[in-house]
Amino acid sequence: MLKVGLTGSIAVGKSFVLSVFDELGCVTFDADRIAHAVMEPGRQAHREIVLEFGDGVLAADNSIDRQKLGAIIFADPARRERLNKIVHPRVIEEQNRLLEQAEAAQPDGIAVIDAALMIESGGYKRFDKLVVVFCDRGLQIERLMTRNRLSREDAELRIASQMSSEEKRRYADYEIDTSAGFDETRKQVTELYSQLRTLSCQIAARTIKRQ
Repeated sequence: MLKVGLTGSIAVGKSFVLSVFDELGCVTFDADRIAHAVMEPGRQAHREIVLEFGDGVLAADNSIDRQKLGAIIFADPARRERLNKIVHPRVIEEQNRLLEQAEAAQPDGIAVIDAALMIESGGYKRFDKLVVVFCDRGLQIERLMTRNRLSREDAELRIASQMSSEEKRRYADYEIDTSAGFDETRKQVTELYSQLRTLSCQIAARTIKRQ
């Protein structure tokens, strides 16, 4: 199975790109959703987050209120790093489990995992190829303001808290620019899928030959 990492800064359109890969037949995983799962009440990560950040990050149903937690970590790099150390190892463990299942079911398939901090955490090294999604910075700010109902100042703070798109692109095997909208982005993803499909067939053929 061809394992592809998909990453990019916040609010650049990664989720849409992942959805197109899914439509095209790839096995897809969203690391943010996996993080939600490992942070559910009763899980060890949930207990550690409450110990580290206090009951003030809890919602009424005892789940982690991600907006409250985000307000803390985006303003404090040290606390953001502490959260990452709690959550990332458990997310990677769950990713590996899901990838093993996917490979057993589709040895000649393509698995795509979307994770915003894949480069920062070093997790990108586990993948055969890395796709970096980006867009115009002004558009990125506007998207984040609209999506998260943030002021421009808060949106810029959150963007600045992550590795820049320019830096992430240095690691890319492939790039997707979402600046021109959905149709153009879909076209780029479809073209890239054709290339990845060829690679996955080559990998499957080599595996069969070695057996």
